[in-house]
Amino acid sequence: MSQPTVSVILITKNEAAMIRQALGSVAWADEIIVLDSGSTDATPDICREYTDKVFVTDWPGFGPQKNRALDHATGDWVLSIDADERITPELAREIRAVLASPGADVFAIARLSSFLGRPMRHGDWWPDEVARLFRRGRARFSDDLVHERLVFEGRASRLRHLMLHDSMRSLDQMLAKLNHYTTAGAERMQRAGKPGGLGKAIGHGLWAFIRTYVLKRGLLDGREGFIVAVSAAESAYYRYLKRCYLP
Repeated sequence: MSQPTVSVILITKNEAAMIRQALGSVAWADEIIVLDSGSTDATPDICREYTDKVFVTDWPGFGPQKNRALDHATGDWVLSIDADERITPELAREIRAVLASPGADVFAIARLSSFLGRPMRHGDWWPDEVARLFRRGRARFSDDLVHERLVFEGRASRLRHLMLHDSMRSLDQMLAKLNHYTTAGAERMQRAGKPGGLGKAIGHGLWAFIRTYVLKRGLLDGREGFIVAVSAAESAYYRYLKRCYLP
């Protein structure tokens, strides 16, 4: 029996600073598909150094965009990664070994995320297991505009080795993502009929900080652990607050 083929899918926009690391880490795959949403930097040109399957399109949101990329895949299996993620050589070898006799249709991978250069081993960021490897045709992404998830039946099996995630490289990047994600989160709350409110914003913000910094021991990640806990609190606070002011 021949080795199952693997398609890697990525969505990009202005990721020239990071995309080489991501693409280089999956050069072993049988196929790499990149869906770019109008980069104004060298991202598409860099991607074409690694694959001839680079497509440029508009931006419908994270979930729909990943499904568009998925529709281009032809491999037996699909591995979805982001531009700021890397597959370690150990994980790549494990993927090839597991797919020779999989025993499951979906596999989750734990991410070791870094914040301002520091690996975060506590708080909400650890362990961060994400379902990213799946048999083509057995899963698709949710239609969420942000914080999309893989939708499938049953439970995902787990791989042992880690994926590296260079999440936040500067405070400016963190604040920009915070603003974007809280707006999208408020809009998702509105569509689901969930109310906002100042009291809810304060309560959820406080709980997010306590959960991240104390209960999940984010304090053990030093100064960066405190910043991440404050960011989690702000994310909850502004999401519920913005919900109040949506028309």
